[in-house]
Amino acid sequence: MRAVVVTGPGGPEVLRWEEVPDAVAGPGEVLVDVVASAVNRADLMQRQGHYDPPPGASAYLGLECSGRVAALGEGVAGWGAGDEVCALLSGGGYAEKVAVPVGQLLPVPDGVDLVSAAGLPEVACTVWSNVFMLAGLRPGETLLVHGGSSGIGTMAIQLARQVGARVAVTAGSAAKLDACRDLGAQILVNYRDKDFVEVVRGATDGRGADVVLDNMGAKYLARNVEVLAPNGRLVVIGLQGGTTAELDLAALLRKRAAVLATSLRSRPAEEKAAIVASVRENVWPLVAGGTVRPVIDRTFPMAAAAEAHRLVEASTHVGKVLLTT
Repeated sequence: MRAVVVTGPGGPEVLRWEEVPDAVAGPGEVLVDVVASAVNRADLMQRQGHYDPPPGASAYLGLECSGRVAALGEGVAGWGAGDEVCALLSGGGYAEKVAVPVGQLLPVPDGVDLVSAAGLPEVACTVWSNVFMLAGLRPGETLLVHGGSSGIGTMAIQLARQVGARVAVTAGSAAKLDACRDLGAQILVNYRDKDFVEVVRGATDGRGADVVLDNMGAKYLARNVEVLAPNGRLVVIGLQGGTTAELDLAALLRKRAAVLATSLRSRPAEEKAAIVASVRENVWPLVAGGTVRPVIDRTFPMAAAAEAHRLVEASTHVGKVLLTT
């Protein structure tokens, strides 16, 4: 098979589409002929040498894919050759074949084409597990999403609106904010010229955000705590703004608030399987019904992965950037 190989830590130019040994389905795994994968920020970090795959995971990039079942490993039932699927991966999506733990496999939702389905697993599992399973967003509450036009952000907006929550977003341009508005966001903050704490408080009669979904980490920590409503929950899922910051515990105590931090990729297989099962039960019907959809910015051939990485690094896209075999 062919896969995108990282020839050494560095820029997009280190990516090569090369012949490599075939992937093989082990016990409890399904071999998938990959049709498409998606570019995630974690892929850029791994390419740069800052984010090694967890033990036992494929060394190739790619945290999600779509394709067709090629073979079943020992002990696997419920799937058949040719089934159209998408999958949450710990790595290996930038390839023609990938072995997937059966618990991380999902059917392609009705109404979604096979290529676009590659943009669903990572964002759906991340948003559902953090905003709903962990932070417990409820109808009538306010969700603040940083990076509202990202793949994560576009999914978070749609799911939060479906449960009857109010959505605030930050983004860096009018065009990105317009895209967020079209998906259902109601409070729009251009972080380049406005303070999100001030805007969100002003739009909520001073209450603030009940849940904050944050991809920035240290840089936003103090202001995220400041914007939290009483009993608010801050969920940190990314560290684009650094790893270390001072936390005002007195502010948390006054608000009876919580700071939560999670990573999806390194979770045990049984935890991932539970998240995938919950996504299939709760999110897939919304996608099949057309009220939630994958937001795809553009698609590149897998051999042009370097070009796709440059686009994501420039952060001019809205939603997901896909790679096709």
